[in-house]
Amino acid sequence: MVTRRSFITKSSLAFAGLTLTKYSSAKYTSQKENKLPVVVSTWNHGLPANEAAWEILGSGGYSLDSVEAGVRVPEADPEVITVGYGGIPDAKGKVTLDACIMDEKGRAGSVTYLQHIKHPVSVARLVMEKTPHVMLSGKGALEFALENGFEKEKLLTPGRKKEWKKWKKEKRGFSSKINIENQLEENHDTIGMLAVDDKGRLSGACTTSGMGYKLPGRVGDSPIIGAGLFVDGEIGGAVATGTGELVMKTLGTFLVVEMMRSGKSPARACEEAVKRIARKIPDYQNHQVGFLALNVKGEYGAYCIQPGFNYAVKTTSFSELVDAEAWLKKL
Repeated sequence: MVTRRSFITKSSLAFAGLTLTKYSSAKYTSQKENKLPVVVSTWNHGLPANEAAWEILGSGGYSLDSVEAGVRVPEADPEVITVGYGGIPDAKGKVTLDACIMDEKGRAGSVTYLQHIKHPVSVARLVMEKTPHVMLSGKGALEFALENGFEKEKLLTPGRKKEWKKWKKEKRGFSSKINIENQLEENHDTIGMLAVDDKGRLSGACTTSGMGYKLPGRVGDSPIIGAGLFVDGEIGGAVATGTGELVMKTLGTFLVVEMMRSGKSPARACEEAVKRIARKIPDYQNHQVGFLALNVKGEYGAYCIQPGFNYAVKTTSFSELVDAEAWLKKL
């Protein structure tokens, strides 16, 4: 019998031209050090993104280059409707993008509310490398991108424009869908990626078009260092996906890394971050948040509020899609 999950998995693999070596259960977590390099990323679209990252990692390249190249794949894919080109617009029909990137040295760059640029992660990297700042926003981010050779492009696809007009006509208002990425008609969510190269250098990137039909000007956790992404080159890194407001209120990825610093495994560190949300935010049951972490030893793990969050892993010996363990499933 072909289930919705198996269909999505097979479709993702067919798109990427991959052969899945194994599909891991919710309780799977890496218990031993993996031979470096290792790359992990959120959701099904992490599979083709990991392949692009591996072209750099597998040849001895730098993890920072790999995470940028990896997340550019869903940024350019119009079928991934919550990242980059083809992303769901805001309430006024504008596609606005957020992204950040961070390296093993603690350097970071970010852009928020960026329009007309297909690859915000690459603009974020230039913010990190060419300015004294961490974050540029809105018109300032766009002007910076254009000054550095990026070109304006139309990001709203005909299909997304049609859906937006339908939403506007029906006056449905804003609603946050749990696990939107696993619904065939509205698939995928924010992609966050972490990679450690064969020299032990760990970097991360995160990019999104944010919540569909959001209020104009809304920015989520994805471009915020310590919320959507955090990397400590001596310990490890973490990325988040789901309802960004919950992650921002608890500085989720910073918390995950600090938990790993205290000796917790990546999976247990992610679980502690979910528990923090459950303790601090009254209506957390109505949302989804997933955390994914990777340490400098190549160990990885994830945890989420609701069942349904998965992540992609690629190492020197295998490529796989893994279900993250869920907090509400255990209650």
